[in-house]
Amino acid sequence: MTAVKATPDPATVIRSGPLSWVQQWHWFERTIPAPRRVNPTPLADHCHVPPPATVSDVHMALASLTARHEALRSTIGPLRPVQRVHRPDWAPLPIDHVDVPAVDAGTLEAATAALAARPIDPERNPPWLARVLLEAGKPRAVLIAAHHVMIDGWGLAVLLDQLHDRLRGADGPAETALHPLDAIAEQNLERARLSECEWLARLADNPTGVLAPFGGIADGKGRHRLQYRSVEAYDDLDRVARRHRASPEIVVLAALAHEVATRTGEHRFLASVVVSNRARAALRTSVDVRALTVPVQIDLQPGAAFGEVVASVATASTAGYRHGRYRPAELVAAWSRQDRRRGVVAIPTIEFNCYAWPRGYLVPTRTTPPGGDATWISSAPDEPCETLYVDFSRDAGFITLDVTVGDHLLDAAQAVALPERLCGLLHALAGGAECPVLSDPRTPAASGWWRAPQGWACLTTVEDVLQSHPGVLDVTVTPSGGTSGEGDRPHLVARARVTPGVTIDELHQHVLDHLGDVPGLLTPGRYILSPAEHGTATGGSSVPPMSSRLAVTTSERALAAAVAAVVPDDSRQPSYDNPGSVDMNRCLADHGVTLVEIPRLLMLLRQSGYTGIAADELAGTVSLGHLAAALEPFPPRAHHGGETSS
Repeated sequence: MTAVKATPDPATVIRSGPLSWVQQWHWFERTIPAPRRVNPTPLADHCHVPPPATVSDVHMALASLTARHEALRSTIGPLRPVQRVHRPDWAPLPIDHVDVPAVDAGTLEAATAALAARPIDPERNPPWLARVLLEAGKPRAVLIAAHHVMIDGWGLAVLLDQLHDRLRGADGPAETALHPLDAIAEQNLERARLSECEWLARLADNPTGVLAPFGGIADGKGRHRLQYRSVEAYDDLDRVARRHRASPEIVVLAALAHEVATRTGEHRFLASVVVSNRARAALRTSVDVRALTVPVQIDLQPGAAFGEVVASVATASTAGYRHGRYRPAELVAAWSRQDRRRGVVAIPTIEFNCYAWPRGYLVPTRTTPPGGDATWISSAPDEPCETLYVDFSRDAGFITLDVTVGDHLLDAAQAVALPERLCGLLHALAGGAECPVLSDPRTPAASGWWRAPQGWACLTTVEDVLQSHPGVLDVTVTPSGGTSGEGDRPHLVARARVTPGVTIDELHQHVLDHLGDVPGLLTPGRYILSPAEHGTATGGSSVPPMSSRLAVTTSERALAAAVAAVVPDDSRQPSYDNPGSVDMNRCLADHGVTLVEIPRLLMLLRQSGYTGIAADELAGTVSLGHLAAALEPFPPRAHHGGETSS
């Protein structure tokens, strides 16, 4: 790979400014440890090199695109969400060349994956890498990997399309390219707040944990990734889309909703759908980051034919698309606060993404067996995934479904069967079947699961979390509610035998601190405590308001000082000027701190000599006190002689 500058030269910067709201999310995402990320970083794809283009032509085309798109020549700040645009010649083009025996499907996939695995440092270097594959000395394909903070999936497709056009001698787009800094002026605060309110309302109004009782493995903490390709489903999908006068993307989302309803018996749940936010013509030729997820309300009627499902999903998608411009940092913070108030982590049942652009730039090669299907799967037992992610694309006579799912939702066999079932449904529909929505689940919920108003909760999981508190000797958790003296809203009742001094407030805080880590967890609505020795049980009809607690230990004081230092001015209260006033029983979002401040907070902790917590843990529902308990001092440095020093 061509060497690039170790640090950007300030003299090469031609303009600078803040990151857009969308960029801020990806700027934060890069600080999350790789095993804990679900979205691939960086993005990578390829295009073929049309004859008679040469290696020199590839370099000239990429140089031209770098001049056109500021996103390709921008760097970002390490601790604050800022971007700096450099001159087109500020650094050598990050291109290398690799000789391969043949540019076939296997070579392309392996080479693209290898390039995607290379680190990209957008703080110091161009936010992209390119690799030219040479066959017998001639360029056959160009691979590009790009950091998500500057380019999204749609943007990468635009970039490759424009690269391919230049290599075949076509004129570039007539429209002037819009750039990441141009997006700042377009951000509408009032519209963003309305979209954030819509998201929060949908999250509170839909069940969480929909898939977990009907599949997966007990105590699953990992995930499966698989890709399924089908030639036959390509024509089936076309026929179904024409029959119902809907786009192929809407039909696939409707099929996915139909499958979830069939598996679980739930007919109303939330889908998170990625939209490109590129409705204007000028945006369709720009490569910068604009895509966000929108809330799509799935609301199916038992017995409805598939055509009604398609119509319902299409209407809901149109409504959801209005809410694609918001502040992810503010939404994540408000989401965490809402989850703590409700005592459950709200997760959309599915996240759906589709690559709807024409990809004529791909290397012309068949990537599935003739008329057949192909599947690969990989599993990581210690990489979490909270929901079911499905990416759909349609290219060159076949469809591709990429699935990522937590193993507590689907086990490996169920994950492999999911795209097969979706394509089987499309085949039946293409043959004229109506495939009505079933009223009841295909199989009953697993033992121990209870359908609460907030969603599905696992009673044994709630018991295990309470039992993990050192002051709990034994505990049982049962559903209650709807009876005299219990209130009208169903809830969980925890009956625990405890050591002296253990309070309801303490136990409730303990459960709250595990919400984001333990699937199937719901806070009890009532606690009944019995002392270890014979005595009178205590308890109330509801959980009392959470008490405050100040920092006590050294690690708590270090975290409190870091929190006080990063609280934004518009959220700052007089008490935050004093680290001793930071409430350790609240989460970071309760103090007005969003994910934008987390990189600086982690830096302050390192300066205080502490590590041990991940960026995404800080952005969640966990209290500061629980986070402080997980902090670890930096290990002492070792001298060459093997002895250590503090």
